Amino acid sequence: MSQSPTFLSRLEHWTFRNRILILVVFGLLTAFMGWQGAKLRVDAGFEKTLPLDHPYMQTFTKHMKEFGGANRVLVALSVKEGDIYTPEFMTRLKQVTDEVFFVPGVDRASVTSIFTPNVRFIEIVEDGFAGGNVIPAEFQPNDEWLPVVRENVLKSGQVGRLVAEDFTAALVSVQLVEKDPRTGEKLDYMAVAQQLESIRAKYEDDKIQVHIIGFAKAMGDIADGAKSVVLFFAIAFVITAVLVYGYGKSWMMTFAMLGISLCTVIWQFGLLVLLGYGIDPLSILVPFLVFAIAISHGVQNVGTITQEMGKGADAFTASRISFERLLIPGASALVTDALAFVTIAIIQIQMIQELAVSASIGMLIIIITHLWVLPVVLSFLPLGDKYRARVAGQVDRFDKVWAWFAVFARPKGAIVMVLIGLVVFGISLWEQRKMTVGDTEAGVPELWPDSRYNLDAQLIVDRFAIGVDVIQVIVETKADGCIDYNVMKQVDDFTWAISNVDGVQSTMSMATAMKTVNAGWNEGNLNWRVLPRNSQVLVRTVTPIETSTGLLNSNCSVMPVMIFTKDHKAETIQRIVDAVEKYKADNPSETVSFNLATGNVGVMAATNQAVMAAEKPMLLLVYATVILFCVITFRSLVGALATVLPLIVVSILCNAMMTWLGIGLKISTLPAAALGVGIGVDYGLYIFNRLQSYLKHGLNFAEAYYRTLQETGSSVLFTGLTLAVATATWIFSDLKFQADMGVLLTFIFLANMVGAVVLLPAVAALLYKAFPKLYEAEVRRASKRTFAVH
Repeated sequence: MSQSPTFLSRLEHWTFRNRILILVVFGLLTAFMGWQGAKLRVDAGFEKTLPLDHPYMQTFTKHMKEFGGANRVLVALSVKEGDIYTPEFMTRLKQVTDEVFFVPGVDRASVTSIFTPNVRFIEIVEDGFAGGNVIPAEFQPNDEWLPVVRENVLKSGQVGRLVAEDFTAALVSVQLVEKDPRTGEKLDYMAVAQQLESIRAKYEDDKIQVHIIGFAKAMGDIADGAKSVVLFFAIAFVITAVLVYGYGKSWMMTFAMLGISLCTVIWQFGLLVLLGYGIDPLSILVPFLVFAIAISHGVQNVGTITQEMGKGADAFTASRISFERLLIPGASALVTDALAFVTIAIIQIQMIQELAVSASIGMLIIIITHLWVLPVVLSFLPLGDKYRARVAGQVDRFDKVWAWFAVFARPKGAIVMVLIGLVVFGISLWEQRKMTVGDTEAGVPELWPDSRYNLDAQLIVDRFAIGVDVIQVIVETKADGCIDYNVMKQVDDFTWAISNVDGVQSTMSMATAMKTVNAGWNEGNLNWRVLPRNSQVLVRTVTPIETSTGLLNSNCSVMPVMIFTKDHKAETIQRIVDAVEKYKADNPSETVSFNLATGNVGVMAATNQAVMAAEKPMLLLVYATVILFCVITFRSLVGALATVLPLIVVSILCNAMMTWLGIGLKISTLPAAALGVGIGVDYGLYIFNRLQSYLKHGLNFAEAYYRTLQETGSSVLFTGLTLAVATATWIFSDLKFQADMGVLLTFIFLANMVGAVVLLPAVAALLYKAFPKLYEAEVRRASKRTFAVH
């Protein structure tokens, strides 16, 4: 990233000779980006969250058409008093079933309730088996038919599945497809969520409540809660404006910097639309993260210009100095930030890759807006003698503070600080072992526990045996495997073993259904609830079980084992997955293959494993990138290590914080980890760049660092405190994940600020003390580079 002084000087002269042209072009491009950005839409997608390269997802996609995917919506109706066997409830359930049938994106063959023809009962009569629809076509909601329906429900085995175990609620279950079958267009999840909510509003009253859960509804609720992001963005804007004014002493400079920062977000939105992207509800905080880093670089400009004018320069000259002084370290920092976000894309999940692209674009835009255009804008400000008098003495107003910090640039102070850093690193490293990859709570952790969605999910879990979370193990065997006793015995044994794993609420498989039918052939005697050994008797037990049950395919060569889990916490998922893998390892078979996984919990298991597998390579790549660009920028191995080591300490400490706060590492929290590196790199590059410019003049290391803090220390401290205060307001958000991110980001901003100011010089001081020849060589190299000196 290093540029020759001649090139930098030419660029600076050309830029400030053509200020008006640059601003006109920038204004036109901003208007165009704003026009494009107005078309940006919330773009949620279920398939975007799938790690399609994961082995589990290959099983998922292979059998999705036959046995459904994981994109399920459940609509439950519950009564406040009595049971469901009333004319009013049955009429309402029929109406809701019909309305859900016509929701866009619903796979209509998958619609299931006691009113749909794919839900049947079987009973033993004198002549053998008899059966029919649970609710006959001629049903009328009156006292004559309601007892019939009650009997049919009991015979159907749907108690606990489509009807609550205490008969106070009933379910309508549907699967959504990624493309609307009517239009062929990508499914609009926000429209689906709105239509589901309209069903609730239409059919809910003081006697009957409607409860809706599923990916589409969760995304709709998160998107609704994300509207508060705009409010908190406005609050952060006001807080930042007030603090920047207190720092720069000029409202004109404050609003110029904030205006250019807003332009950064506008450009980001416009470019996303031009590239064909939308914005996912779980990535809704990315624009603020971009805005935060933009503010960080804007404050560096404000600080430099304020100091230079305090020394007597005019606004035009101070802006030129700021441009030339900050361009190289700022561009290096932002390119490093962009590459840090790009590394997230090694996780093969489309939503994460889109997030990486979005954030990286934002970083590169800041190079244009804050390192090039902002100094030009600030050069036009009419800041005269009164302003210079107001900011005179800016350089030395915190001298006592800087003198205290400079202690850590001396060997004794450096040793103490490095030891403190090692202790913090060690404790954090120990604690981060407990960090969870995946969800740490039941329900949707992005929403508060008392949100309507999570309360609905809890009611369904409490009243139905099937729960809301399911992982399906796909059993593959030979054709007609269900009439082979040896095959079905293996399925039955597996089902029994998994049903006894902690976290499993219930299980269902072809084997359990066949045992129930066999008992039915023998007057319901529980002693006969076993698998017959005779293949002809097995044929008799299989015949009543249709493919519409989802328990077998057309030739009985594939049979899912449905595992309904108590929740989808990461530890629950991992425990069940480990149990399945252990069972497979302990019970090898040439005729039966147990393949993970389909169902929403299967998707979560694959996602958690993908994130876990990519976490360490991602961090190694991030730090390798940071080291490379620091070496290129500073031509100093010490500078690279001194910049990176505090980042590593803060990253590990951040992981420990996530453990203490109960925040899992997942798609929605990954940006915070990358942002932590980004902010830290910005601080480190600006500080070490100024440090080098003083070292070459022959100052000892402690004195050079003291001078560095005089110039850039206040900008670093101010940026960290401003961003921390702004994000701390997020704890009041309607979205729990925004509140969690507020706590986490507040910590990250402050920790990186402290790391850059006290740990960076301590590491550098000890390395230079240990390798004096390296110090001398780097000082000589720095003396040949004049781009940062004024």
